[in-house]
Amino acid sequence: MFTGIVEEIGQVTRFSRVGRGGRLSIRARLAEACREGDSLAVDGVCLTVTTHDATTVACDLSSETLARSTLGSLRVGSRVNLERPVRAGQPLGGHLVSGHVDGVGTLRRRRAEGTGAVVHISYPRELAAWLVWKGSVAVDGISLTVAELTPDAFGVALIPYTATHTSLGAKRVGDSVNLEADLMAKQLARQERPLARETGLTVELLKEQGYA
Repeated sequence: MFTGIVEEIGQVTRFSRVGRGGRLSIRARLAEACREGDSLAVDGVCLTVTTHDATTVACDLSSETLARSTLGSLRVGSRVNLERPVRAGQPLGGHLVSGHVDGVGTLRRRRAEGTGAVVHISYPRELAAWLVWKGSVAVDGISLTVAELTPDAFGVALIPYTATHTSLGAKRVGDSVNLEADLMAKQLARQERPLARETGLTVELLKEQGYA
């Protein structure tokens, strides 16, 4: 389990296809502290460390990972967000992130706001029920808050620190990003469906009545 607080921006040193999957090598300071079998979030995707040395960590990629995330488009020199799992007793600085990507979005536009910026990202239709205004969302593994929401896109605010210490600050319009909706929102949406069938009670109705 992760929290969406990026520890370091790593740099891809090698990417190779292996059958229907692949292998990814990343140069990072945290490589020395990793162990074989450890989990590591790479741009929000939970991977398993297969080998490492003092400067580089390597992870295998399944065909499912390549199909469901942006990792298949990485190249040598690509910058990626890295986070190791949260340990019991550590502060939850962001929100609970599983590292299981729900879909891929596209950076639609960016506008300056104060000392930071607001980035608008389009999302797949199947994520609509899980995105909530002022709720949490992980973008390339970064814990962010949904500041604006439309039927096909959402906006997140980037403070200068986030823009500098994650790869999102360098993303351009048209670039793809990994999206993971909030775990609680997904669980609530799943529980809502049988409840709505039995009682007619929906989140929309609760909102209309001022309960949500």
